[in-house]
Amino acid sequence: MRVAVTGATGVIGRSVVPALVMAGHDVVGLARSPEKALLLHRLGAEASLTSLADHDGLVAMFDRADAVCSLATHIPVGLPALRPRSWRANDRLRTEGVRRVVEAARAAGVRRVVQESVSFLYADHGDAWVTEESPLAITRATEPASVGESQVQDYACGSRAGVVLRLGTILGDDPMTRFQLRSARHGYAIGLGSPDGWAHVVHVDDLGSAVLAALGVPSGVYNVGAEPVRRAELVAGFAQAAGRDNVDFMGPLMRRVGGARLEPLSRSLRVSSSNGSASSTSRHSPKKARNRSRRRGECGAVKRRSRQPRSAW
Repeated sequence: MRVAVTGATGVIGRSVVPALVMAGHDVVGLARSPEKALLLHRLGAEASLTSLADHDGLVAMFDRADAVCSLATHIPVGLPALRPRSWRANDRLRTEGVRRVVEAARAAGVRRVVQESVSFLYADHGDAWVTEESPLAITRATEPASVGESQVQDYACGSRAGVVLRLGTILGDDPMTRFQLRSARHGYAIGLGSPDGWAHVVHVDDLGSAVLAALGVPSGVYNVGAEPVRRAELVAGFAQAAGRDNVDFMGPLMRRVGGARLEPLSRSLRVSSSNGSASSTSRHSPKKARNRSRRRGECGAVKRRSRQPRSAW
């Protein structure tokens, strides 16, 4: 299968591209500079020097592709993430960027589009299980991701597939995890939400297998992540990896500063997957995920689970 990837040199793309190549797919990735093109060549993929703003360039890149994976993001890290304007680039990628990808895919005759999204679109469900059918809570912060999902879902028809992957919060060898570890080492609070709440996470190394699975499933929304973990346990894992006895949760002042952008990240999300395409029996260990940034298998890919998962899951 020939697969075109936007966001191919980002956090998600650098995990997905090698997985696609290793699985025997012919991969072409979007590169906005010769340096990015060189990186893609080292990963075993072709490079197309273009941009999301270049419709003709995208159509040429998608020519003969069986599937397009839309993985471009621009997530602000650290204190800049507390400023609303820092999210404008990422919001544009999930609205205007996805629209351009879908238009180019349609023009090129691509039969499948896979779109990354986020599981914190779901409303806070406390201890209740969250499946793909659970209600969403769309706010100013989450609306761009919801718009991107809608554009890919609208792309699907009898002859085309549109697949949305709602990813958990990414952990591993990525800028956000490294920032949180540095903050924990300095004794800063990094916990969000209630310590008794649930977090939905996915290790960066497992993103490739999730996208691979998405190349062969029907149109729809699929949750992607590890087994749910209590937020207190997750923060304790950061503390251990940082060599500290404990790390605090953010107080009300910091939550007010973060405002609308922090609220979705603090929701209790005990995410399951009743619509998944690949099963996994691995258990998530937040401690191991922090201590081994390149460890594989700590998180599941796209999981198939019943609507009433076992309590030990």
